Amino acid sequence: MCSIRDLKSQVTRLPMLGLIAGAVLISFSGVWVKVAHVSPNVSAFYRVFFGSIILLAAALYHREIKWPKPRHLLLSLLCGILFALDLWLYHYSVQYIGPGLATIIPNFQVFILAGFGILFLKEPVRLVYLLSLPLTLAGLFMIVGVNWSELEPSYRVGVYYGLAAAVFYAAYILSLRKLQAEQMGAPPVFVLVMVSLSTAVFLAAEVLHSNDSFQIPDLQSLFSLAALGLLSHALGWILIASALPKIRTSFSGLILLLEPALAFVWDVLFFQRPTSLVNWLGVSIALAAIYLGMARKSTDADRTPGAVLIHRG
Repeated sequence: MCSIRDLKSQVTRLPMLGLIAGAVLISFSGVWVKVAHVSPNVSAFYRVFFGSIILLAAALYHREIKWPKPRHLLLSLLCGILFALDLWLYHYSVQYIGPGLATIIPNFQVFILAGFGILFLKEPVRLVYLLSLPLTLAGLFMIVGVNWSELEPSYRVGVYYGLAAAVFYAAYILSLRKLQAEQMGAPPVFVLVMVSLSTAVFLAAEVLHSNDSFQIPDLQSLFSLAALGLLSHALGWILIASALPKIRTSFSGLILLLEPALAFVWDVLFFQRPTSLVNWLGVSIALAAIYLGMARKSTDADRTPGAVLIHRG
């Protein structure tokens, strides 16, 4: 017969396992993007299109769908266009510099958000934040190399796209927080459905604007896009959104660092990314700096889905 302590342990363990599973699933996002034989904007569209189907089905099953107010609909559209820009840039960055580095760089948005808090919300400047900035730059240079001018132009573009993705993801997080605050008590899956559907609309418009094709050319691409949308996007989001309110922010942030860390490992294992000891040290320093950039006092508001500031590549 289980004791009260055993029951409490199981209640704590299940959300943690769900969070780990979600981080692992999302860490494969760049892999699926890389092996799909479609353009990055098409893979970004199918990611949210397939993911939206699952999220919508989950919301319907739990009877969590309700018609949003006009203001909430506009906020959802704002979240959608910001997330669409983030995904567009991220998917192109994966093509240019590989899924590992392309997943690490957008996580620099934690510093943008911290800077926003300092400049506009009058939050105090923390010493750990000031220390994390040079650490991040040092880690990045150790990964890409200090001879910037000698890198391929497409590689440099990929780095720039990753940094731009960080900016748009930071803006997306701010708008998502606003949406969540105004819909306090609304089921997290319902909020994700609204954002995911609006993101799909904007990405579909980009595919049409670029005269690209929605056609999926082969079975490998179909499997990759389905895995990207169903596993990495939908199931990964659901697992993380369900687990976050039940785990301390500092601990959940540490677990979610598995996502960029594993993305780099998959890049090395599956795509033979040339990686030296200095590169691995740079990855470790960059991830440690990202965690320091997230570190702050935990509040109840920090436990809302999306509050742990990891770019879900």
